[in-house]
Amino acid sequence: MTETAFTPRVFSGIQPSGNLHLGNYLGALKRFAASQERGIESLFCMVDLHAVTVWQDPADLTRATRELAAGFIASGIDPDRSILFNQSQVPEHTQMAWVFNCIARMGWMQRMTQFKDKAGKNAQNASLGLFAYPALMAADILVYHATEVPVGEDQKQHLELTRDIAAKFNHDYGVNFFPETEPRIEGAATRVMSLRDGSKKMSKSDPSDMSRINLTDDAETIAKKIRKAKTDPEALPSEAEGLEARPEARNLVNIYAALADQSVDEVLRDMGGREFSAFKPALADLAVDQLSPITAEMSRLMQDVSEIDAILARGAERARAIAQPIVRQTYEIMGMVTS
Repeated sequence: MTETAFTPRVFSGIQPSGNLHLGNYLGALKRFAASQERGIESLFCMVDLHAVTVWQDPADLTRATRELAAGFIASGIDPDRSILFNQSQVPEHTQMAWVFNCIARMGWMQRMTQFKDKAGKNAQNASLGLFAYPALMAADILVYHATEVPVGEDQKQHLELTRDIAAKFNHDYGVNFFPETEPRIEGAATRVMSLRDGSKKMSKSDPSDMSRINLTDDAETIAKKIRKAKTDPEALPSEAEGLEARPEARNLVNIYAALADQSVDEVLRDMGGREFSAFKPALADLAVDQLSPITAEMSRLMQDVSEIDAILARGAERARAIAQPIVRQTYEIMGMVTS
């Protein structure tokens, strides 16, 4: 097979599950906005089809989709420079997902650790969609021939599956049609941890609201949560090695570094030796400074959702213009008659 030069293209998506928090911002939204500045065509998606692998209240899903879109825009995603849309408006995602359901092997799906985590001990009662959703995730990426995906460490296994599916399709049909998409894992806080337990990821599902900073929190609430964040009795070290076996300290330093666009080493060069009684106020000031404009813009956008809906509709049209010919070519390669 001859080598194919794929157009550089970025794709990533977030589930509209409500209650956007600092982990979503630092681990995804902030990085997406930075990716946009590289001048590579970028598609950012509210993956609402993934959300319904578990039951969703319809009104809540509608609100969460719009809130997530508002979060993208408020975090710096320009819908004129990037393509911003929700997944269910682009039917090519599900068309390609069925193709990949037939390419992926059961054994590959059974190895997916996130299914085991989400299904728990009652896997027999999980939806078929929850089991098969890595194939839909592969379709999300490959229906645009995306060459790279900004992901956190917890999604790396799914991207490896996407690469396996692309490779198997290419091998089975003797083509070099799908790219083997590269993950892009970078930044000081690609995995933001709970403010109450540094061993657990920051999550909206944590029963304690003090465990996370929501993007809708006001300045006083942000400062309070950081002030009460769990720490240890030692001062900050002057080098990153000193954060080993100190998960809460490492988490707060990572958050500071990501918000300040610094490395952990740079933060510790300035802050090393400080007690948390001095570091936490500095972190709170930085967090309020960075997050307050985002909170304000999200609030403005959610007051008139017609603007959000129009942006998502335009984005879906642009996304379909890329996806339709790729689906058509996929069908033709497989021998299906297309008009």
